[in-house]
Amino acid sequence: MEGEIVPIRGLPSEIFEFEEMAKEQQQIRVRVEKRRFGREVTIIEGIDDKEINLKKIAKILKGKLACGGTVKNGRIELQGDHRARVKELLVKELGFSEDQIFIEE
Repeated sequence: MEGEIVPIRGLPSEIFEFEEMAKEQQQIRVRVEKRRFGREVTIIEGIDDKEINLKKIAKILKGKLACGGTVKNGRIELQGDHRARVKELLVKELGFSEDQIFIEE
């Protein structure tokens, strides 16, 4: 498998194996902050932005949750309270370890 090129992506397969290993080692915290005028924002912290592309993850989550959001200061901010679905999406859609995701009340 070493040196093998992934046909769809056109990049060596080792790059993607490294990202999968990095996903299993992340300790992710999901919490909600109240902002001005009582608006809620879901904050996803603990994903190492040097190893994993936060903008790509944010784009996928925003699409699945039908909400707006951004990447700021190494964390993902989603408009609204999405704690219930974020853990499910991070595990099923993005391949993160369920044991390493902590939801704060």
